[in-house]
Amino acid sequence: MNVVGTKEALDILQQGCDGIYTTDELRTRLDSRTPMRVKLGMDPTAPDLTLGHTVVLRKLRQFQDLGHKAVLIIGDYTAMIGDPSGRSKTRPMLTPEQIETNAKTYLRQAGKVLDLSEEKLEVRHNSEWLTPMTCADVIKLMSSMTVARMLERDTFATRQAQGKEIYLHELLYPLMQARDSVAVHADVELGGTDQTFNNLCGRDLQRQAGQPPQIVMVLPLLVGTDGHEKMSKSLGNYIAVTDTPAEMFGKVMRIPDERMRSYFALLTDVADADVAHLTDFEKQNPRDAKEVLAKTIIGQYHSAEDGDSAAEEFRRVHSGGGGGLPDEIPEIVVPAEALDGDKIIPIDLVTHCGFETSRSKARRLIAERGVRINGEVIESAEDRVSIASGDIVQRGRRKFVRLTLP
Repeated sequence: MNVVGTKEALDILQQGCDGIYTTDELRTRLDSRTPMRVKLGMDPTAPDLTLGHTVVLRKLRQFQDLGHKAVLIIGDYTAMIGDPSGRSKTRPMLTPEQIETNAKTYLRQAGKVLDLSEEKLEVRHNSEWLTPMTCADVIKLMSSMTVARMLERDTFATRQAQGKEIYLHELLYPLMQARDSVAVHADVELGGTDQTFNNLCGRDLQRQAGQPPQIVMVLPLLVGTDGHEKMSKSLGNYIAVTDTPAEMFGKVMRIPDERMRSYFALLTDVADADVAHLTDFEKQNPRDAKEVLAKTIIGQYHSAEDGDSAAEEFRRVHSGGGGGLPDEIPEIVVPAEALDGDKIIPIDLVTHCGFETSRSKARRLIAERGVRINGEVIESAEDRVSIASGDIVQRGRRKFVRLTLP
């Protein structure tokens, strides 16, 4: 165990939490000086982790540094059901193949935050104990909660009030996540505020199983770069752990000024006094705060040198110096079948450049005047444009592609 005293450990662990159930229980377990098993469940519903995921991962790392054991649950079984938390409609069920593909990247990316050594981390897949369950086992599990209690959950209550469907398999999700806590004998479970109901279910099932109920610690959800919705890849308002330094820097610079404090608090260890100084926008330029935030985040997931380089590149591109172009621009070869002589339909150009994945999104991007060729805005999504090898196609202010014609 770490030699840090109870008060200091409690101060560290409470920081940034939205709620603890209960603080007195946490204090008692810290007083016991016995290493705790701290559970975090993650369903592999997408191939990459975002900075939103790192909010709870950073809290889990704090427990590791204080001498406790992190138990990371890869929800390969529960991902097939789909967590209804915070959703206004049923989540599509994933195939085992999709789940396996996504899960392969999770541990490697989580390792950018967690200590992956055996003595500090235990990784489990909940298919270990959920797959062998019989129909009788599932019925017994369902008997641990009433329908009325389940429908108290905000997600279900909202959908019911709106006349939207709630499917029976969705009611199983909180119980199966709670079953995870019993299986691994969790002392603590971490999650976002949208997981509060699920995590508290774990306390109930542990009591019924004769185990001490886990302490539940919930953390705020990170708002995405749009400043409104929870960070999500499906909403396009995310910063991925795997983003390049340049991508991270550019995305951070788009974050609304009023979100700076929460980003510093949830994603960095920058001292409160420094954050207060940086975010006093009556005295400071918000751009300065964003640059410090961007360089700090890049330093955590890449290196300090990468942060400095990304900042310099961003200034150069956006100041208009050096032609406003990055030093390194990826090249793509335009397929011959997409061309009519030296002309191409703009929608096809956008998708070939990788700026959008569908024709409808490409059309919308062009309509919003978001694509340029050699600095000139593409005005029409349908009228063919002339291109040549060496032309620079630009999306927004950060993405560039150099064309090569066959």
